[in-house]
Amino acid sequence: MIAAARTGGELRELAGVSIASAGVTFQMFNSAFLSGPVAGESEMKQRLLLPNRHFNDRGLEWAYWVCLDWLDETSRKRSRRLFEARDLRLSTELPGMIAERLLPPVKPLPEMEIRRVRDAAGSSAFCQIGSVCFHVPIPWFHEVFDNDRVWERFASYVAYHEGEPVSTAAIVVGGGAIGVYNVATIPSAQRRGFGEAVMRHALAEAVKEHGAGRLVLQSTPAGLRMYERMGFRTVTKVAVYSS
Repeated sequence: MIAAARTGGELRELAGVSIASAGVTFQMFNSAFLSGPVAGESEMKQRLLLPNRHFNDRGLEWAYWVCLDWLDETSRKRSRRLFEARDLRLSTELPGMIAERLLPPVKPLPEMEIRRVRDAAGSSAFCQIGSVCFHVPIPWFHEVFDNDRVWERFASYVAYHEGEPVSTAAIVVGGGAIGVYNVATIPSAQRRGFGEAVMRHALAEAVKEHGAGRLVLQSTPAGLRMYERMGFRTVTKVAVYSS
């Protein structure tokens, strides 16, 4: 959605590879994805070559998001070496999780003000929290979200406690699923239920606007237990390689 909303963004389908590139400095938003299972090592090499050429031709750093269940056993064992041969290093491995519906909270959630990002103040708060929590330079975040059209497609929310922004969540709806992104809480406000509260609010708003759908997300280690309590279960693992 971000790539489609930005002037310099690109959405392309190559042979076995989907490209969603925002055309920005932050490589995680210049992305390639497998669009189907990989039959073997030679096919994986081809699916590495195509996006590598795409991003190199544009002078962009980039990331390859790989569903490991789509690699055959041999390719999975050799995947790290194959990616490193294209100067892509393993950044992280994330559990891919789904839920048909949310379970009730296991304890009362905090009261807070939650606002959808629609103006410069909200955008600044969202980017600041993301920069701190994901350890990314703030100018990189601002570059990604410097177009008002991004906020129309990337439904983003900031939670405020005692007037201060403390937590974020974002939603993208498509393909019959509701995707959850950028769930983050500043370090001084963590373990108080703010992240769960803003995420539940964002999902409720998405269901009101678009109807119910399967809920999907990729979890960091820090968020895994919270998502499991909310009713998510791990169904795959996603390896992220970046230049």
